[in-house]
Amino acid sequence: MLATVTAFTAIAVALSAAPSDTRSIVAERVLKLTRDSSWTLVASVPVKFRTYHPQGMVKIGETIFISSVDAGEGVGHVFKIDMAGNLIADLRVGEGTIYHPGGIDYDGTHIWVPVAEYRPDSRSIVYRVEPDAMKATESFRFADHIGAIIHNTDDNTLHGVSWGSRRFYRWTLGNDGRVTNAAAPPDTLRTLNSSHYLDYQDCKYVGGRRMLCTGVTEMRQTPDAPLFRLGGIDLVDLADGRPLHQVPVLLWTAGGLDMTHNPVWIEPSAMGLRGYFMPEDDTSTLYIYDVETN
Repeated sequence: MLATVTAFTAIAVALSAAPSDTRSIVAERVLKLTRDSSWTLVASVPVKFRTYHPQGMVKIGETIFISSVDAGEGVGHVFKIDMAGNLIADLRVGEGTIYHPGGIDYDGTHIWVPVAEYRPDSRSIVYRVEPDAMKATESFRFADHIGAIIHNTDDNTLHGVSWGSRRFYRWTLGNDGRVTNAAAPPDTLRTLNSSHYLDYQDCKYVGGRRMLCTGVTEMRQTPDAPLFRLGGIDLVDLADGRPLHQVPVLLWTAGGLDMTHNPVWIEPSAMGLRGYFMPEDDTSTLYIYDVETN
């Protein structure tokens, strides 16, 4: 029991004192995951409000932030919720036909939120959100659908993925925090995703010029066969966009949704890693799992 308490104390200190080191811990432990890794359910927390279509997740202390799209009303949301599933605040993001938030990232100060038109090859607005004040500031606009974004705090760059994550983008930030190359033609900033295993839904910067992406691949044996969904995790090298490690996550809801279908947050735990998943629309549950990586 003492060893477990000590491990949790060490992780708590790391989370509060050195977020960049904590990200690196996540990355190094992800490298130890295999398809045989056993995920243990810790809790299933019903979310106590309508969540629409959740997209991205970050966890700051004991508060969770979820990006989501209400396609029926054409409204983008960033929800702030507590660990019991209660809504604390609801920030609306986007404008006009640009209302689809994607995967989000937290850099220790701001939450980065891309909001796009609900179609591929479209256009986006990227926001910086102050998590305490729940205030969004437009950072830049871009001529493609950005489905997820991360802030590489080592190089002070932003990296985004397109609809279906088939294209990667890289933007530079100046000393004033403004993007310096947002007006460049998209084809001059993009590289193609060489991996076709997953469509990334949510991505996080995990130090060492790497991003951690979660997502899903959907397949059928024949056009009329039932749809099968396989979720997974990729650790991606930002230098060339190639995966350093890929592993399936063999977890599904009772309704058949893969756990990594939409928002995901992964952090260190006493066992190794703890994952927070919210795959379902509208009536969502926050699923919390531990996986051993020792």
